[in-house]
Amino acid sequence: MNLVTLLPFIVLIGAMFLMTRSAKKKQQAAAQMRNEMSPGTGVRTIGGMYATVKEIGEDTVTLEVAPGVHAIYAKNAIGAVLEDEEYNRIVHGTTEDLTLDTPVVPDDASSLTEADAPKTDLSKDGDADEAPKLDLGKGDEAKGDEPKDGKSDGEAGTK
Repeated sequence: MNLVTLLPFIVLIGAMFLMTRSAKKKQQAAAQMRNEMSPGTGVRTIGGMYATVKEIGEDTVTLEVAPGVHAIYAKNAIGAVLEDEEYNRIVHGTTEDLTLDTPVVPDDASSLTEADAPKTDLSKDGDADEAPKLDLGKGDEAKGDEPKDGKSDGEAGTK
């Protein structure tokens, strides 16, 4: 009878032992992965940001998040150290070996617009010098007429 009442507790303690053991293994693997980082390695933070390692300190790592933009992160914030091919495929969309010194963005915005896009003519009757007039509903008051309710300057009375 005693063994039957103790059996659930024994199973629970065994399960907790196995869970803590697997969690320790995961922590050791993550620490080993972070120790394999070196300057120039591509990484993904636990927040999902991709960056290149620039410097490694005792508890921190300096990441280049964009060309010329550096940020300091805790080593524990590194979620994965990526192979060069995988980093280039994800960040640059290619499998080629790219140098990060070349700009990814064009120098001007002309390549971002379509050359054959229709132009919108906002002018009235084809006159390009005169901008179209907009009626904002203040036409009567702008001419000096009294408001429709007969009130002026906050007076409460009527005509």
